Amino acid sequence: MGALHPNLIVGIGGSAGALNAYKALLDAVPSNTDMAFVIISHMNPTAHSELAKILSRHTKMTLRVAAEAMPIQANCVYVIPPDADLLIENYLFKVISPRSGRNKQVDLFFISLAEAMGDRAIGIVLSGYDHDGTKGCKHIKANGGKTFAQDMSAEVDFMPLSAQESGNVDFVIPLGEIPDKLKSLAAALKT
Repeated sequence: MGALHPNLIVGIGGSAGALNAYKALLDAVPSNTDMAFVIISHMNPTAHSELAKILSRHTKMTLRVAAEAMPIQANCVYVIPPDADLLIENYLFKVISPRSGRNKQVDLFFISLAEAMGDRAIGIVLSGYDHDGTKGCKHIKANGGKTFAQDMSAEVDFMPLSAQESGNVDFVIPLGEIPDKLKSLAAALKT
């Protein structure tokens, strides 16, 4: 695995109904993409999260709960810790706990991702209530990155529809097609 910097960092945000989408996406992503995947899920701040354990069954990539100053490596999946905001700085995680507010973790991470990675930032908005992720998609696009929203397969379509309606989503495609699109985006950056 090594300390290889990922060529893209893919932020994946979701809330209600997103568990099945996370599983489907991880099932479809090969383990050798040279990308890092960061899952930002709305969680009850006092709950003990089993998300990392559940999702580890759906990928061959190393899966970790993100921690302060943890390096972000290629071919790894990271999950936001409970009751925290997660940011990126110089390929390292910055964890702010307790979280600053309810249902804005996706926007905070996407904005940080956009500033840290520019055109190597990807934001994917999955199933969930509210409009978290919409503002973050705007920042990712403004910094040259690409954005996705879950298609009509979203169990709860508020978050992906909010992102789409903002005009800041590049792709609305089935979850199973996202890995190939990510691969072509990564290839385009190398040229």
